Amino acid sequence: MVNQVLAQLSAQNHHYNQTEKKLINFITQQPHLAGELTIRSMADQTGVSTATISRFVKKIGFASYRDFSLALASRTAPNPPVDLFGEIADDDNTQAIANKVFSGAKNALDTTLDQLTASKLDQAAKILLQAQHVGFFGIGGSSIVAFNAYHKFLRTPLNVVSHPDYDIQLMQAVKLTDQDAAIVISHSGRNEDTLLIAQMLKEHGVPTIAITSFFDSPLTHLADLVLLSLAEEVNFRSESMSSLIAQLTIIDTLFTLVGSQLPQETQIVVDNLRQVIEETRQK
Repeated sequence: MVNQVLAQLSAQNHHYNQTEKKLINFITQQPHLAGELTIRSMADQTGVSTATISRFVKKIGFASYRDFSLALASRTAPNPPVDLFGEIADDDNTQAIANKVFSGAKNALDTTLDQLTASKLDQAAKILLQAQHVGFFGIGGSSIVAFNAYHKFLRTPLNVVSHPDYDIQLMQAVKLTDQDAAIVISHSGRNEDTLLIAQMLKEHGVPTIAITSFFDSPLTHLADLVLLSLAEEVNFRSESMSSLIAQLTIIDTLFTLVGSQLPQETQIVVDNLRQVIEETRQK
């Protein structure tokens, strides 16, 4: 978990207040030292109160400061460069820009994979397989991921629903029940329209999987299961295209897991779809 925390703290530093940024900078620059410090020593080193430190470690996913320091102390690798794929410089040529963009995408996939556990993926697949209907929801850039998921899962025996129009998404969310399931995608996890959909799903008892980049966002508190897509945000890519790639890959993984657990049924659907699509092509 600690690598996930260090990567996300560095990548999304701007989402924290100034006091939290002081802690983040200290922790990411000197994780070994931070892991050896008591909470009082951490306060002395950073000039941040012990109460603020205690609240912060809980905010980033740890039960206590002790758990946080033990996680940092357990790291065996030297200080990792978590910000190698940052800003595009004015003097970068075409090859340099391409290298940074591709490196950012690879970094997003590697970081996301590092914190994805088999148990979480199995839990997500179980939720989908047990559902009578599965809804995919996303607004703006996340609608791309939601519709991609709908397109993929049409190739499985699952009954799936999705729609690009927000009002229709709301209506679909209200119609789902505790016998169904939903996947809600939001990079920030703070979009008010997306949160309203998630709230509707929660009120109707719909098992909900959230795919988001922030482990302490409002969306995570409305979901039954959270799959994090971690990526570094840089200039010209404020909506984090790398995060989008990670989210698409999470969807592809879930599709593959479902297909592998329903191999015969999925193959029949795929064969039927291929036959129909083939008939639309010019001979």
